[in-house]
Amino acid sequence: MLRVGARAGRPLRQAASSGLTGSRFRSQKISRPLVSRDFMSVGPQCGQESEYHKQGASSHPLRRQWTTGVGIAIASSGIANPPEPAVTSTTPLNEFPAPCHDTSSSNIQGAVEEFIGILGKDNVISDKEALAPYSTSEWSSYSPSKTEVSSVVVCPSTTKEVSRVMEICHRRRLPVTAYAGGTSLEGHFAPTRGGVCVDFQGMDQILTVHKDDLDVVVQPAVQWEVLNEELAKDGLFFPPDPGPGAMIGGMVGTGCSGTNAYHYGTMRDWVLSLTVVLADGTIIKTRQRPRKSSAGYDLTRIFIGSEGTLGLVTEATLKLAVKPMNEAVAVASFPSVHDAASCVSEVVKKGVNIAAVELLDDVQMKCINTSQTTSRSWDEAPTLFFKFSGAPGEVKEKIAIVQELAEDANKKTFTFARNSEEVGELWSARKVALWSILQMKQQPTDHVWTTDVAVPMSRLPDIIEQTREEISASGLLGGIVGHVGDGNFHAMLLFNDDQRQVAEGVVHNMVKRAVEMEGTVTGEHGVGMVKRDYLEHEVGKTTVDTMRRFKQALDPLCLLNCDKVVRVQVPKQGEVPEW
Repeated sequence: MLRVGARAGRPLRQAASSGLTGSRFRSQKISRPLVSRDFMSVGPQCGQESEYHKQGASSHPLRRQWTTGVGIAIASSGIANPPEPAVTSTTPLNEFPAPCHDTSSSNIQGAVEEFIGILGKDNVISDKEALAPYSTSEWSSYSPSKTEVSSVVVCPSTTKEVSRVMEICHRRRLPVTAYAGGTSLEGHFAPTRGGVCVDFQGMDQILTVHKDDLDVVVQPAVQWEVLNEELAKDGLFFPPDPGPGAMIGGMVGTGCSGTNAYHYGTMRDWVLSLTVVLADGTIIKTRQRPRKSSAGYDLTRIFIGSEGTLGLVTEATLKLAVKPMNEAVAVASFPSVHDAASCVSEVVKKGVNIAAVELLDDVQMKCINTSQTTSRSWDEAPTLFFKFSGAPGEVKEKIAIVQELAEDANKKTFTFARNSEEVGELWSARKVALWSILQMKQQPTDHVWTTDVAVPMSRLPDIIEQTREEISASGLLGGIVGHVGDGNFHAMLLFNDDQRQVAEGVVHNMVKRAVEMEGTVTGEHGVGMVKRDYLEHEVGKTTVDTMRRFKQALDPLCLLNCDKVVRVQVPKQGEVPEW
């Protein structure tokens, strides 16, 4: 067992798009935004002295203790019978108690004083200018309103400190949002209810590497690239590889993946155990370190993909893999995205064991050339990037098979790397996709909307072709990028304020198309704010109601990352986009 104690440092805040991540249709404009801010009235606020504080926590309907025993509900004594507790298994939205927070100035100031006593003055931020970056980013598809900003940011360095922070927030009924790398794309860390932001920048240590067991224990602000730099010293690596700058806490929260997902799977496949601080400050560990366990509920999987709505992850035990000794990359261009996607389908059906396969369409390749974000020029045509690993002879055989399948799919060009330098050069185009689109902005106020869906492999060629056609017809500059080996692809749209409704229409149709093809509204970005109202169309109302019951059970005061994943307050008429 090797104790590393390495600090991952504070990385540049970059986008964690994992690569950025039906029938025929017509371009559709939506008369209302995908995400309304009407709920920013925040529902019934508690005021400076709420009924909760006046009467005590035990009197609040979500905190009542249902008692039994001698003398209960004796009518002659004047004691009323307590209402029956809920007996249903789900929580429909209209039965969810509206969040009632206390974000009054006096309550915030009192909390700040308590935070300083625990963390020190340097780790408590309340300056208004310093708070703004904790609400959104240049690449987020959700634009928060001016009121969607935290009142204070706290920077703990231990699980115990996080627990004490949550105890304060729970007692004071302060909403809480977690923040690490700030790289998510769908509005995951927007503080819709204000309150407290917990910034995990001080929890960036690689705690323990168990080389013989192939696992590692890390804190949430460890960046995956930094982790792999450390693990490479022992010939190991952590496979999930979203966009640059992503940190383990956010990767757990969104259940993300990346270019390695086709061969290695997603974040859900690589987390053994989590240490989590619950809404009231309770600390739990979901399980021990063995590779298999049938002991009780799989709490680890419940927290993965929960986007900080059920608890705050303070440690993660991750599985590791042995770093491949030999890797190769091949690049093939095609006349159309349909031809490229068809080639991928054939590779998958033939069972060719490749490490990764990525698609960039012709618009995306042109953006890379124009922005000069790589060291070479590319054919401006739909292009597949293949990664191979294994023994040299095995890799050579795989390349030959893929080259033959590409030939059958009308490939235009086929190039493969002959040394490690060329491997890095050829693969570089895939990793700079988002940055190349950002470079194409005409005005500083232009926006980039990056979204993803996933469908069964047999439907991939159709949905990519239809989406490409709609983007072209919309008049927007937009590229398609995909981890197409598992049916996941992304659209990256460049637009200005006047074009927002057009962009919303393209995204809406793309999501609807995926659901109609028995796909998902998000393959790896997560739900956040933008995909929240689409979730019910994918999994059904009762499933969403079940998710809401989980939220209610673990966070009855609705403090943690309110409004993400599932709605917790009935929307106003016209707030939800028509399906």
